[in-house]
Amino acid sequence: MRRPLASAFAVHSFLAFDFGTARVGVATGNSLTASATPLCTLAVQGEARFEAIGRLIAEWRPAALVVGVPFHPDGAAHVNTERARRFARRLKARFGLPVHEVDERYTTTAARSGGARDLDAAAAALILEQFLAGEGG
Repeated sequence: MRRPLASAFAVHSFLAFDFGTARVGVATGNSLTASATPLCTLAVQGEARFEAIGRLIAEWRPAALVVGVPFHPDGAAHVNTERARRFARRLKARFGLPVHEVDERYTTTAARSGGARDLDAAAAALILEQFLAGEGG
C-alpha cells in the first residue's frame, strides 16, 4: 500500500540543546527549512532545569530532541562527553521523545566567530542545523 504524499513529506520540529553544567543553550528548527533558530539559555540546574525544558517541550511540541555531545579535536571522549550523554538519556526517560546525539565540536567557537549575543543558544542552533543536514552522528 502506498503512503499518502503528505506523510512522505511530513514536517518535523525539533528542540536542540547545547549542554553545559552551568547553562544549557536551546534552539528550535524543523525539517522543512532545515534551519534552526536560537531560543534561549537556561541558567538553572537540577530539577528546575528539567521543569524549564518541560515547559519548552509543551510550547514547541517537538517530534524529537537533539543534544550536542562534545569531544576533543581528535575525536576522543572527555568528562563532558559522558555528562552530555547522561543529559540526553535523562531527557529521553523523562519526556519520552526520541533523542539524537550530535558531535558538537567547534559549535561554540563558530557561534562566537559569528558574533552571537547568546553563545549557548547559538551553539544549540548550529548543533540542530548539523543534525538537519544529516551530519549528526
